[in-house]
Amino acid sequence: MVTTEDIKDYIKKIPPPPDILYKTVACVNSGDLVKAAKIAEQDLALKSYLKNLVNKPIYGFRNEVNEISQIFGILGVNAAKQSLYNYMLSLLSPKKWVLFKMNQVLFYDLQADLSRKWHDILVHLKIDDKDIESAITLLPSSIIVCEALFKDHIENVRLLKATKDLDYNTILKRLAQLDLFDICKHIAKTWDLPDTIGNIVLAASGVKEESDPKINLLGKWMHLLLFYELSQPNFVEAGLNNFIEFNVEYVSDIYEDFMQLMNMEVGL
Repeated sequence: MVTTEDIKDYIKKIPPPPDILYKTVACVNSGDLVKAAKIAEQDLALKSYLKNLVNKPIYGFRNEVNEISQIFGILGVNAAKQSLYNYMLSLLSPKKWVLFKMNQVLFYDLQADLSRKWHDILVHLKIDDKDIESAITLLPSSIIVCEALFKDHIENVRLLKATKDLDYNTILKRLAQLDLFDICKHIAKTWDLPDTIGNIVLAASGVKEESDPKINLLGKWMHLLLFYELSQPNFVEAGLNNFIEFNVEYVSDIYEDFMQLMNMEVGL
C-alpha cells in the first residue's frame, strides 16, 4: 500500500527550477517578455528547447525562428509560460523509463502537443488565463510521479497487469488509493496553483463532474484532449492510453465542436 503521504513525498522530490528558468518565468508572469528573452538567452539548453518547440511543423513557419525575443513574441505570455513549465518537466523526466515505453523525445512531443492543442482550445473558448493554460502541464507531471511510484513497486504492478489485466489507473488506485487525476490535484497544490485548476483536472477524469459550469466545460474539453492525444499510436504503444477511460456521455455535447477544432489543427 502507498499512502497519500508517500505520494506527496514523490511530488516533493520534484526539484525547483534552475535559477535562470525561475527568473525567466518571473518576467513572463509580469508580462515583460523582452526581459524574459534576455535572461533565457543565457541558458543554451533552454534556448535550444524553445527553438525546437516553435519550429515544429504544428506552428507552420516557413523560415526557422532563432531569436528568443521572436519566439516569446510568437508565443505570447500564456503560451510562453506554458512552454517554460514544459521545459522544467523535460529536465525532470526520467533518463530511462521503466514501466512506460517512453523516452525523452516522446515525452517532449507529448508535452508540446498537449500544450499547443490546449492553447488552441482556450483561444476557441475565448479564455485568456495563464493559470488555466498551465493546467495541462499537470498531466505530464503526474505521469512522471506515476513512473517513479510504479518503478518502486514494479513487480506488484506487472503481476496485477498480467493476472487481472487491470488498467494503470485501477492499479494506481489499488496501490495508492488515488488515481492519476487526484495526483494532478496534489501537484497543483504543491505548485500553489488556484484550487479551480485542480478542479478542472479532476473534472477531466470524466467521472468527477463539477457543479461550476465553467470548470465542468473545461474539464470536458480536457477529457477529450487527453483521450485524443493518448490514443495516438506512439502513446498507445507507450502504454499511456491505459490511464484514460473515455466517457462519451460526459462529452457528447461538445464532441463535434472538438473534432472540428482538431481537424483544423491537422489541416484537414
